[in-house]
Amino acid sequence: MKTNSLFSAAAILAVAFAAPAVAQQAAPFSPQDLVTLNRLGGSAIASDGKLIAYVVTTTDPVSYKRTPALWVRSADGKGEPRRIDTGGSASDPAFGPDGALYYLSDRKVGEAETTQVWKVDPASGVTTQVTAFKAEVAGFELSPNGKRIAVWGDIARTCSMFGCQSDGNTALPGPGTGRHYKDGAGFVRHWDAWETPGNYSRVFAFDLGADGKVGGEGRAADGPVGTLTGDSPNKPFGGGEDVAWAADSQSLFFVARQADRNEPTSTNLDIWHSKLDGGAPTNLTDANKATDNTPAPSPDGKWLAYAAMARPGYEADRLVVNLIDLKTGTRRELTGAWDRSVASLTWTPDGKALIATAQDVLDNPAFRIDPVSGKVTRLVLNPGREGHIGGVVPLNDGRLLYTRDSLDAPAELYIGKPGKAGARLTDVAATTLAARAPVVTQRFSFKGADGDTVWGQITKPNWIKGKMPSILYVHGGPQGSYNDSWSNRWNPRVWASQGYAIVSIDFHGSTGYGQAFTDAINRQWGGKPLEDLQKGFAAAIALDAQIDGDNACAAGASYGGYMMNWIAGVWPDRFKCLVQHDGVFDARAMAYETEELWFDEWEHGGHPYYEAPEEFEKWNPVNHVAKWKTPMLVITGEKDFRIPYTQGLAAFTALQRRGIPSELLVFPDENHWVLKAKNSLQWHQTTFNWLERWLKKDGK
Repeated sequence: MKTNSLFSAAAILAVAFAAPAVAQQAAPFSPQDLVTLNRLGGSAIASDGKLIAYVVTTTDPVSYKRTPALWVRSADGKGEPRRIDTGGSASDPAFGPDGALYYLSDRKVGEAETTQVWKVDPASGVTTQVTAFKAEVAGFELSPNGKRIAVWGDIARTCSMFGCQSDGNTALPGPGTGRHYKDGAGFVRHWDAWETPGNYSRVFAFDLGADGKVGGEGRAADGPVGTLTGDSPNKPFGGGEDVAWAADSQSLFFVARQADRNEPTSTNLDIWHSKLDGGAPTNLTDANKATDNTPAPSPDGKWLAYAAMARPGYEADRLVVNLIDLKTGTRRELTGAWDRSVASLTWTPDGKALIATAQDVLDNPAFRIDPVSGKVTRLVLNPGREGHIGGVVPLNDGRLLYTRDSLDAPAELYIGKPGKAGARLTDVAATTLAARAPVVTQRFSFKGADGDTVWGQITKPNWIKGKMPSILYVHGGPQGSYNDSWSNRWNPRVWASQGYAIVSIDFHGSTGYGQAFTDAINRQWGGKPLEDLQKGFAAAIALDAQIDGDNACAAGASYGGYMMNWIAGVWPDRFKCLVQHDGVFDARAMAYETEELWFDEWEHGGHPYYEAPEEFEKWNPVNHVAKWKTPMLVITGEKDFRIPYTQGLAAFTALQRRGIPSELLVFPDENHWVLKAKNSLQWHQTTFNWLERWLKKDGK
């Protein structure tokens, strides 16, 4: 995509995502509001389409304790929602064919307080404990006929049952506390946890008895020891989308990657088929050495749809929908001509279409895919402003159950037919947010690196007249997007509500613009993205007279944190301050410290550091520390294994040694993200105090 000028009225999508005039008494949206706002969890709809179930998590405004609760209501929106007494936490609701509602809960039974599967009769409220394993249940999937259940959790690979005495054993060779990892162990630590030798996330299938409880010892989907060793669902982010029952309820499809010495450099997730007969599972995607995921069997049992990448070692390659004929084994690529990457995949009940979601510019819409022709049709579920659509469940009458969120508000549950706005079924946070002063968001585009069209957004308070300080937001990934969606962490609305104009740019490397645009960041970490940020910030300032470009800071996490360190050395005179969270400071150390080696090596040409050090050093922030002068707040978590906290300590040391005003915030109990309520509040308070010091008090 090309444009002929930096930006123009024609290039601006002058859609102001504005709210009505602000009532004078409306208070701005605060960090306390963000932390304590109710949150929608998983949802489900009964097979007859009459009843929905969903989880709402509330946060106590004083203790900040979070409590997830299970609710049910009529799918036609009539009547009042009703809370189900689960006696403990609740998550992952799912209806059986008979109308029983299954869920996970940590409800205490006797002395046992482990997460297990429960079910409740929504009409009577009578509950039944479905599983009572020694091991924790991390997730489950009901079979289509409701007579079987697949459960998964961390189980020793040598264990033939769902839970053995050896589960959780750290395999210590002696009396000490040391973890002992042997040659070829694969991951030693991953995301935020040290690996327990011999334990993996494993799927087991059980029959459900007449009493509604699991029966027998179950069957391990991964087969006998020695056939497949790996995590299913995939860690750290895999879930129910990695496990699917066949239409006849007799076998299972699941996603796993072989766990061996190559695992830290491999993106070779495969789809496996287990007949649950005690034999070894079959690898259905063995020919593809890149990622295969999201298995979706057709309702008639003839086809398996799934998503596949083409390039091994690249975690952000395009996910293309494929079909396997389950009778003949033949496969074909279905959406190869569609330059978007699917995020979710499900069949309509009649098997005549697939429904997928995918990023598309700054939206995340739903799409209909014809399984014969591969034709893709974008579905409109919110005319005028699609936002972020998720959790799509197609119904028999052509309606869709789905969630929608946006920059303005978090997810709520909707139901409706494509082509017009759906009916909102929940009021998780809508009423609360209506009492807060809204912000306004505007999309814009400009000519960035290589003359390509690059998109951005401006979010600002609409109760301020005249100039306001500005923040350049830089997203992580880097293959990601600051699209029109809600975030409980880097939330533009809460930042704008402090009196700032927030400018976010989807630089080269961002998703939702075609695979070539996403690929363009490869070996260009400090090149094209920085050019886009520079031109995009200038375009936003020229577009909106309220943005004070001379009174500005920049902020970002992960890749955005890397960019703060890079900006500090190569664009040192632009900003009054920087906020750097979990960013790469030294590319050489990062190449040996991060756990998922495939990501770091692919981004720098597909080589380990020792084979091509020049690729890493070209964009290494540590090489430009002598030019650092901008005050910086550094934030990191000690449980971050993706970009280890030592990177943050090194950046802070560099700032202190150079005498640059700087602060360091370290969370001992957080990973690459800040998830705990009190920590989130501290994060926001510390960050906003830092911004106020430099943008409103001139460094005082």
